[in-house]
Amino acid sequence: MEFDYQRDEHRIHLIVYHLVWTPKRRKAVLTGLIAKDCKARIEAKCAEQGWKILELAVQPDHVHLFVRAWPITSAAEIVKECKGVTSHELRGKYPILKRLPSMWTRSYFAATAGNVSSEAIQRYIAAQKGI
Repeated sequence: MEFDYQRDEHRIHLIVYHLVWTPKRRKAVLTGLIAKDCKARIEAKCAEQGWKILELAVQPDHVHLFVRAWPITSAAEIVKECKGVTSHELRGKYPILKRLPSMWTRSYFAATAGNVSSEAIQRYIAAQKGI
């Protein structure tokens, strides 16, 4: 997939991040309704912020997010927002998640992508989903 550059009043940009984060202790808790709700909350947060999800895979023990963002948005901000909303809402809804000291680890993986490597990242995430 090749991306067109986004344009606005003063910028031309192509900001694409591949982000991965895990539940605390890499517990396989992202299954069934929890995984479905986690995905829905990430999608809602990204839509609210104007970030375009290119791929999203919620695996039992990690989340992959391939997302297009604005130049003023850091990878750290995207991860923080997605972890924050999912942790708060999922731990409130599913008591089993309260057994963990926190929903997510503090760490995450972040890489930038452009026209050259975006296909490889999408194939990788699709393979993670079992497609």
